[in-house]
Amino acid sequence: MTDTETTSPPTSLAQLSSRLVDDVRDLDRELGEVDLLVEQAKTEAARHVARSSAASDKLTALQVTNPQDTTQALELSAQLVTLTKRAALMESQVDVLEGKRRALGRYRDALAEYATVTADLSGGGGPDRDIAAGAGLDPDAPVPAAVSRLILTMQEDLRREISRAMHDGPAQSLTNIVLQAQIVEHLVTHDPVQAQGEVRQLIAMVQQTLDATKTFIFDVRPMVLDDLGLLATLRRAARERGRRAGIEIEFDSMGEDRRLPSELESGLFRIVDDALAAFLDLSPDHLSLKLEWSARLEVRLAATRAVEPAPAAAPAAAPEPPPKKKGAKEEELPPALAAMIEEREAHDREIAEAARLQTIVALPEASWREIQTRAASIDVTAHLLDEGSQLVLLTEATAPPEA
Repeated sequence: MTDTETTSPPTSLAQLSSRLVDDVRDLDRELGEVDLLVEQAKTEAARHVARSSAASDKLTALQVTNPQDTTQALELSAQLVTLTKRAALMESQVDVLEGKRRALGRYRDALAEYATVTADLSGGGGPDRDIAAGAGLDPDAPVPAAVSRLILTMQEDLRREISRAMHDGPAQSLTNIVLQAQIVEHLVTHDPVQAQGEVRQLIAMVQQTLDATKTFIFDVRPMVLDDLGLLATLRRAARERGRRAGIEIEFDSMGEDRRLPSELESGLFRIVDDALAAFLDLSPDHLSLKLEWSARLEVRLAATRAVEPAPAAAPAAAPEPPPKKKGAKEEELPPALAAMIEEREAHDREIAEAARLQTIVALPEASWREIQTRAASIDVTAHLLDEGSQLVLLTEATAPPEA
């Protein structure tokens, strides 16, 4: 395929199918390279661990047999620190590469499925072609240029977002780890005592980077979604997002949960996770996520804020109406007195309404539009209630077909 064919939008279903097949082949090559890197990193990590263990044994034996030999002890200590550092870096690299391999594998499988569907729609006959014709689709019709541009733009936006997140997160942290390792390497030969504190800081940096990488992988595509399903994934997402925002999210599930079709689980998770992030950006005081399993699944996400209304200056007190005499007929209040009473009641209503509005945490309009679009694509009914502070999702809780 030429460079022009690679960069220009596809103009037909057949060309789109061919483009997807080429992308799958490219991903297969990348997965093979990642597998090779994983094996190399595992081998290096095991080798450094073995050498580190041997150096530790030698240092222990030297301290017993010849404790006065400080020169050799320093050399063994420096060797032990270096090997431990390299082993930690290799193990961290293994975790990062395995996460990338799983993400690429899922992306590759999705592209392969899309390639199969488009090939059936543009191929010669078959049940899928009949279905397309029955739905009023022309398999030989060219893909509109606007659709092609939209697909390519979305792909590039996704790649750009992942690239920026990797650059600002794990890549930057690994750079700091390398700098810290160089500091440790320098101190081992000049100040072994101070080097011990720097080694502990290095280990903490590696652990922090590993945790951040795992969080990044979960945000891109949680692996637990495929393994354990929607319930476990949403519970973890609520816990992790609440922890990062410093807000405890109430999570509850009623009824017997079950697995849903893969595309439905993925779509529901993405909708709820995006809504959680949108609500948390508004700093609510309370956020609850509740799932109710029956013949259908109902997901209810609600946010509230407990705000004390600011004390307002009270209007001039209206005089009390004169007391009624026993047996006297009901008399109308003087106009001025009635107006003052009405003004005070209106003021009280304004204060109460202002306090009520302060407790509302409304989902942003842009997030709501995106949720509506995504929900419609997976046959999920979405409602926004209580002036935007409560999101309700309804879908048929049908189990996926058995393989």
